[in-house]
This record gives sequence, structure tokens and C-alpha cells, in this order.
Amino acid sequence: MENQNQRNLILAVVLSALLLFGWDAGVRYFYPNAGKPKPVASAAPTASASGTVKPTREGGLTNAADIAEEARDIKTILAAPGRIPIAAPGLNGSLNPVGGVVDDLVTVRHTAAIDPNSGPQRIFSPAGTPAQHYAQFGWLGAQGSVPGPQTVWTAPAGAKLTPQTPVTLSWTNPTGATFTLTYKIDADYMLTVEQGVTNAGTAPLTVEPVAQLNRTDKTAALDSFNVHAGPFGAFDEVVDFGTNYKDVSETGKVTKDGRTDWVGFTDVYWMSTLIPESKVPASADFRTPGRDIFLANLFYPESNVAPGQNLTRTTRLFAGAKEIKVLDRYEADGIAKFSLAIDWGWFRWFERPLFMLLDALFKAVGNFGVAIILMTLIVRGIMFPIAQKQFASMAAMRAIQPKMKALQERYKDDKPKQQEEIMALYKKEGVNPLAGCLPIFLQIPVFFALYKVLILAVEMRHQPFALWIKDLSAPDPLHILNLFGLLDFTPPAFLGIGVLAILLGITMWLQFKLQPAQMDPVQQQIFAIMPWMMMFVMAPFAAGLLIYWITSNILTIAQQSYLYSKHPQLKEQANKDAADAKRTREREKAK
Repeated sequence: MENQNQRNLILAVVLSALLLFGWDAGVRYFYPNAGKPKPVASAAPTASASGTVKPTREGGLTNAADIAEEARDIKTILAAPGRIPIAAPGLNGSLNPVGGVVDDLVTVRHTAAIDPNSGPQRIFSPAGTPAQHYAQFGWLGAQGSVPGPQTVWTAPAGAKLTPQTPVTLSWTNPTGATFTLTYKIDADYMLTVEQGVTNAGTAPLTVEPVAQLNRTDKTAALDSFNVHAGPFGAFDEVVDFGTNYKDVSETGKVTKDGRTDWVGFTDVYWMSTLIPESKVPASADFRTPGRDIFLANLFYPESNVAPGQNLTRTTRLFAGAKEIKVLDRYEADGIAKFSLAIDWGWFRWFERPLFMLLDALFKAVGNFGVAIILMTLIVRGIMFPIAQKQFASMAAMRAIQPKMKALQERYKDDKPKQQEEIMALYKKEGVNPLAGCLPIFLQIPVFFALYKVLILAVEMRHQPFALWIKDLSAPDPLHILNLFGLLDFTPPAFLGIGVLAILLGITMWLQFKLQPAQMDPVQQQIFAIMPWMMMFVMAPFAAGLLIYWITSNILTIAQQSYLYSKHPQLKEQANKDAADAKRTREREKAK
């Protein structure tokens, strides 16, 4: 028995060490910028997935030299004359009449950083800038007969793109065919582009309407096992997250089969997608010309435009934040599976309702941290009857303890027979030994769903709670080892213990203290170290997730105290079990 306990203890220590130090490696891989300040001085670029930069979870430029160059380039390029302003409730920016490019877009509703004065989040940047990302609409055809990337389009004097005022650019080729690009924008993140051709010449004109997204992966978010970032789309009403930048880099071109519903690029919070006309079959592919540039192409069928005839193709461009209700509205308007552009995974049936509950609570109280606490109260309230059944099961288990000990003693040399007799006793007495685990199992989906909501929902980004918690979707920014930021030192992820992690460990320890003592010394030792091990494991997670768990622990302690007060015999039995467990451990030590 002593050797078995020693083996169990050694195994528990080894597994704990693997979890503790393996967790740090995992955190460093999936959260490479966790707890690290943004660079403020020039630094050399780091190696990346496609060869240039190491992506962060949220994406964006990380190299200080690139950030400075981007700011200079944007200021210079956007100051050039002739640009057409864009002003809408969701997006601001400008169109470039050279090429008719949509290359300057920022969100009105989301800031670039947690500082409210950091300026709007940039979605599109002009060609040649470090954060290059833009959309272009055109035609394939004989050289000189169709406008090209450097064509200078004619715009009406004083043109400005708003939800009330569309803008039409025009260009006429040498044979008399006139091409037009008509841009419209709505109150959120959708532009509609009508590509028109009117053939006033004497010969037929063959054209193939196309649309293209062009971006660098320098600004790409981290593509991890649980959140996709990179090329994606919906084909034959199935959302495809199976292609990444590396796939395109290795092959040069990835063609997507089936009818294209929409195609583009996604990061965690932002995306750019092209949505073709629903009545016209369209195809799509992803390509790279090199230099860390990636293309998402949309092709319409080739058409012949006879003299005196015209052709129009209408393509929508989404460029902005993946706000859940906005995507839902676009899907309701006919864009297939658009709400699934958020990579919820297999459990979206539970994650989306949880977000809706959180959002409703947020609207009521105005603070997502308070909403998380209220949601925890609701979840624990729903599970309170189950907790009562758990206590009833505990009482039944304690009532049959003498019979179990007798069976264990009688069949101590025949373990299979001992297990068989104990199971028969459970059945005879109507006891379910797993009933006590049910509340834990029921909380796992809630915990996982909240985790996904915190890392996916842009609505949770930069949401403050109170005091030092300025972003519920980010880890606790205060660390014990650097004296809460007073020392110029960032601890490694697995030692980045903050106030919330300590509160988690304390509340879990108090919760375990109220539970019956384990007769097995090894199990008791594991329960003793579990709260502090979880303190290290959970420290790098989003602050909102720790607030949920701490609140849940406090409510569990309150429930246990209440039920003990309603069932004093359980408390007496728990004290007796604790005393018996202590004597058992002392006897084991004495051997």
C-alpha cells in the first residue's frame, strides 16, 4: 500500500510539473505577446510564419520601424490631391482615383488600442505601406481595351462617398467603350461596387469582371488551433477555415471549388471579404506574388458586350469589425453563412446564446465585468437544485461508508471482487458515486463558451471592469513579481501571477476546505496543491474568465455553507471524516 501511494504521489508531482511548465510553452506559442508592452523604439524584425514577422493574437504591425514608417506613409499618401473622402457611421477613409482602389478605411466604433485617444482602428492601408491592405475592382481583357491598376478614373467634382451620396468613377477606352465604378456604402461596414461597361464602339468587347483583395501578412493575427486567421470564405454555403498563409506561400495558388458565396481574409476581430452577385456564378482563388503579399481573387464569367449593349456586375465588399449582430443582419439580407465568419467552432450552439445573455446584461448594467458576475449568478442559480442533489448524494455516500469499509477489508486481497461488491452496494442503496461531479461537468461548457466569447467577440475587446482591469479580454496586467509594474521586468507567462490569479487560488482553496476530506492520502495531497497549480495555469487567461471563476467559487462556498446549515448532520459527518482521514494519514506516515 505504501509503495502504491509513493508511486501515485510521484506520478502526481510529475504530471503537475509537466502541466506547469508545458503550459508556459503553450502560452508562449499561442499568446506570444501576452503581458509584453508594445515596442516604442526601433527594433529588428522577428521571424514569422511566412518569413517576416511573428504574428500576435490580435494582429497588426509589431515592429517599431514598420509602425513609424506606416504613420509617415499614411500621412504623405493621404495628403495627395484627388482622393475621394468616405464618411459613414461605421467607416471613414478615402478612395484613390488612380486604379479606383479602396485603400483607406478606418473604423469609427473601435480604437486602435485601449487608450481612447489612440485613434481609430485601421482596416485598409494603401499599396506600398507596411500594413498594405486594399480592394480593387476591374476587368480582364485585351490590353488597352480595359482599365488597368494605374488607370486614372474621372470623378465628379466635390465627390464624397456617404450612405446618402454614391460616387461613380468613369473611364473611356480608345474604341468608345465606357467603364464605370459606382461605389455605395451603408451605415456599418459594407460597400457595394457596381462594375459597368457600356459599349458605344462598333466592335464587340470581351471582358471578364474581377475583384481582388490585396494584403500583407505583416498585420495578420495569429492562426491557432482554436481561432483561424488567414484566407477563408464560404463555398456552396459551407464556411471554409482550412487554408492559411503558409498553404498559399508553398503552392503559389490555392483554388477553391464550388460556388463562391464570399471570399477574403480574416483576423480575430476584423475581416475583408468580397461577396459576388447571387444570380451570377463566380469562382475564387488565393494567390501570392511574393514579398509577403497575398491576394483573394473573385472572378465572374467572361462576357461579350455587343455594340450598343451594356453589362453590370455588382460586388459587395465587407471591410471592418466582426460585430455579431451586424454579421447576423447581413446574413438575413441574403449573404450565406455570413454569421459563421466568426470562428465559433463546434460549440457555437452554446457560445452564441451565452454572448446574447452577456450582451443583454451589459445593456442593463453598462459594464461587461458586472455582466459576467450576473451571468455567473444566473448559472449558479440554475444549478442550485443540482447542488442540493449533490449534497443528498454525499449524505447517502456517508451513510454507507461503514459497509464500504467492511467490503474493502473483506476483499482487500481481491481487488476485482472488491470493486464488484462495492458496485453492487451502490446499486442496492441507490447511490450514484458520480453525482458529486455533475455540477463540475455542467460548468465546463459555460467556462469554455465564455473563453471563446472573450477571445472572439470584438464587443468584448477593450471592455473595462473596475480599478486596474481595463480590458476583460486581456490577462490581468498587474504582476506580483514586478511589484505591480513598479519594476521594469515582465515575468514569464507561467510566473505572471496577478491579483485575480491569487484570488482564484484562495477561493478554490476555501472551496476545497469545505469539501469532505479524502481517505486516500495521495488524493488529499493532490486536492491540497490543486488550487495553487490552477493559480499558475489560469494567470495568462483573459481577466473576464478569472472573474467568472472567482465568482463561481465564492457562490459555491456560499452554497456549501448554506446547505451545511440546512443539513447539520452532513457537517458533523464531514468533521468526523476529516478526523478519520487525518488519523489514516498519520498511520501511513508511521509505517
